[in-house]
Order: sequence, then structure tokens, then C-alpha cells
Amino acid sequence: MLSENALKVLYRLDQAGFEAYLVGGCVRDSLLGSIPKDFDVATSATPEQVRQLFRNARVIGRRFRIVHVRFGREIIEVTTFRGTPGEDHDNSLAHQSDDGLLLRDNVWGSVDEDAIRRDFTVNALYYSISDFSIHDWTGGLEDLEARRLRLIGDPEVRYREDPVRMLRAVRFAAKLDFSIDAATGDPIHELAPLLLQIPPARLFEEVLKLFLGGHAVTTWRQLQHYGLFAMLFPGAAESLAEFDWAEPMIERALANTDDRIRADKPVTPAFLYAALLWPAVAASARSLEADMPPVPALQQATQQVVSRQLQHTAIPKRFSMPMREIWDLQARLPRRRGKRAFTTLQHPRFRAAYDFLLLRETAGELAPGLGEWWTRFQDLGDEAQRDMIQQLQQGPQEEDADDFPETGGPPPGGKPRRRRAPRRRRRTPPSDDS
Repeated sequence: MLSENALKVLYRLDQAGFEAYLVGGCVRDSLLGSIPKDFDVATSATPEQVRQLFRNARVIGRRFRIVHVRFGREIIEVTTFRGTPGEDHDNSLAHQSDDGLLLRDNVWGSVDEDAIRRDFTVNALYYSISDFSIHDWTGGLEDLEARRLRLIGDPEVRYREDPVRMLRAVRFAAKLDFSIDAATGDPIHELAPLLLQIPPARLFEEVLKLFLGGHAVTTWRQLQHYGLFAMLFPGAAESLAEFDWAEPMIERALANTDDRIRADKPVTPAFLYAALLWPAVAASARSLEADMPPVPALQQATQQVVSRQLQHTAIPKRFSMPMREIWDLQARLPRRRGKRAFTTLQHPRFRAAYDFLLLRETAGELAPGLGEWWTRFQDLGDEAQRDMIQQLQQGPQEEDADDFPETGGPPPGGKPRRRRAPRRRRRTPPSDDS
């Protein structure tokens, strides 16, 4: 169950005279009977010493200096034993903010000091190749048998050192199907706002770990229970009470994500974020529609919601642009007359937008029918597709967003602008001199 490359790192460090252990999730998962995906090594060697032993090593990080030893696509993460900072250590090695946030932690120590510096007891189990045994300094084996997640040390102090540990508690409990120890879980409700101190880029990575690990539904419910979801998605959290379809929609989207991961199918953060933020977009658009038509209201709501969200979790453009396109297509999918259906079908994001439409219908936001129409339309030939368009119930012509490129819809007041026919130029008669 252990990576050959991880063992190479362990044996080379051991032969060089350093202590070296496998530690963390790889040991925990092995004891639970699961095949580990990532392998971490803890050693008495400093980052510079590790780099000298491995040509394929690279030192990364400032806040926590670690070494990545690369073997093709596999990366073995090597960390030096951390100790407890003392008064004689300057800010370049260890530094905390006034609120207790750990800004830098690069004080080296012994293996037993390193164990109590880790977050959860079940992640502080060390496997040694020198005697092929598990070393436990924090009671992790007992917690593993009890399927209990317990923080090492004073929970309030540890959460203030790194508020992301609150998210890790929820993620590990959902992934491992563990209960969260009362002393570990109780402070989260009060300390959840500490997450606002964390850079949005780091929280984006944590959101991916939370929802793309195959246990998104359970994770979402735990985030709601502990008040953490509102720290990550404040707009969406506020809008859950406005719409009875909002929570079922998010749960359905997360369940679909879990199903795709279990089936080894690709998933994209763009669709995930589109579902998580849609209730906020819908709430904002509804308030804006009092002063403007629906399509420009949707576009302005999109801008408002994304701008606010970027203050909490970053969304790289490679995901935010497809997310916006999925939302924009929700206004185009009902417009099917003429060539519009064929144009929409050829859009690069059509499939994602179509799945999103089905999600909205399943949750009860939209009445069923449109999704079924598009389901049939996709699978037919050109002639049958034209017949479907002709069979659409005749009614007043819908205004198309494409007719109003400046605003995305009719101008305020609801009346579309009339296009003037081009004036024919008067032909000038030839002069007598010509």
C-alpha cells in the first residue's frame, strides 16, 4: 500500500543518518484499510540537507518551508520536524499576528515535538522503516479505533493559529465518516469568522478540497451546521432563506458531483461554483428587475455577486468565465424560434448550461418542460429539429438578448428599439462639365 518512491526517500534519509518517518494521511488511511493517494515524510534533516540528498528536490514556501521531491508525476512532500517557538527565535523563523494567526512556523525540533505541532491526533501517527512500527505520541490510534476526530492541544488556540483547521475538521470528518470530538467542534461556531483573515486564493484551494473529494453533500451539511458556509459563500448563505429551491438545488449539484467522482468522470469547479452562487445571483437579479429588464438585471447581478465572492474565495478566470457563460445561457435556452435553438446548441458551454437547466427544474426553481424539449432536440436530425421548432406554440415574439448588444436586453420600459431601414441615397445627376 506504500509508494515505492516514498520508501526511496525514507531509506535514503535513513542511510544518510537522519530520522525519517511516513506521517499523516498516508499512515491514517493505511490503518483504515484504504489505499493512500499522497505520501508525506517527516525528517530531522533540514530543507537544505534534503535538497542536497535529492537532485529532484525543490524547497517551497515561506510560511512553512517544505521540500517537494518529484518522481515523474508523483510528489513526495518532505517536512523537517517542527518545534515550539521560543523568545529567542526571530520573526524570520516564527511569527504570529496579534490575533494568534501563525504567520511563520519554521522552528526545527524533535519528532515528539513535531507530533504535538500537528493538527489532529489521527494525522500524527508516524511509521518508521527502521523498526517497521507505528509511533503515537498523541493518542491517535485510540481515536482511530473510536472513529473520532480530535484536535491536538487547546482547540481555540489551534484554530486561532490557523483558522483553516476548522475546514479541515469538517473535511476529514466527512471523508473518514468520523465524529468530531465535542471539544474540537464546539469552538467552531464562535471562531468561524476567523476565516475572513485567510487569503481568498488559499480558501479557493480549500473549497476544491471540500467539495471535490467525493463527499460533498456530507461536507456541505457540516459546513452549514458549524456556520462555516457563510464565511466562504456569504451571498449564497443569505439567499438560502429567500428561495425554497435554493438548498435542494445545491444539494443536488453536490450529489451529482459525488456521483461523477465515484464514477471516475471529470468534474469542473466552474459548474460547482455556478451552482453554489446561483441563489445569490437570483436574489440580486430579482431586486434589480424593479428598475430594469430581466436580462440586464441578470448581467448586473452576476457582476455584483462575483465581485463580492472574490473577497472571500478567489475564482481563477479559467473557471469564472465558463461559470458566467453557464448563467448567461439560462436566458437564451428558452428562446428557440428561428435559428436561435441551433445557435445555442453550438455554444461551447451548451452541455453545461443544459445540465444546469435540468438542475434548476429538479430543484423546483423552474417548471419542468424546457429541459425535456432540449433533451429531445439534441438527439434528432436536422429535419426533425426544424419540425420541433415549427411546432412550438405560436405566441408573441420574444425579445432576444442578441438584438440589444449594448445592454443584453430591451431598454428600460420594455419596448424594443425599432430598427430603421437604411435611407436610399439620392443619385446626383451628372453635371454639364462631365
